Amino acid sequence: MLFFTSDTHFSDRRVLGIDRRPYGSLEEHDEGLIANWNATVGPEDEVWHLGDFARGTAEAIDGLLARLNGRKQLIIGNNDGQATVTSRHWASVQHYAELEVEGRFLVLCHYPFRTWNRMAKGAFNLHGHSHGRLKPLPRQRDVGVDAQGYRPIAAASLFITRSRRSGMLEATGSQEG
Repeated sequence: MLFFTSDTHFSDRRVLGIDRRPYGSLEEHDEGLIANWNATVGPEDEVWHLGDFARGTAEAIDGLLARLNGRKQLIIGNNDGQATVTSRHWASVQHYAELEVEGRFLVLCHYPFRTWNRMAKGAFNLHGHSHGRLKPLPRQRDVGVDAQGYRPIAAASLFITRSRRSGMLEATGSQEG
């Protein structure tokens, strides 16, 4: 399976106060996010982390990544230091990526865009950075942990919305035409 996440901010004390995450200590925060990640993501799954992964030494970052399930790709965020960016545990590291998933074109960046490639053709913008505080545009999803129950979100879940008219769940944004 394919998952997306962002803004885990492991080992970053600022998230407990600024983002008001529901953890009593930084250790509880980090262990809670690790448990949620590993309960959601299997060892063979792929995870795109859209930035602001962690603070710490190279050894600490490597140790943390080794504990997390899945093949991990990094989209660099504004708080990702050299130890994070250069870790050998990332399958890839870049500032921006475009993927086609389940017939949908995805534009990945740490930052939310006002407009993005193939937007008029149904492309989705997946981002982090805003910690669930921005009102999204159509086909724009904040995959950060603050907006997704403190765990990675499956790609298929990103394409399901509640119809305003019927209240029923329905797929959105197919790539036809």
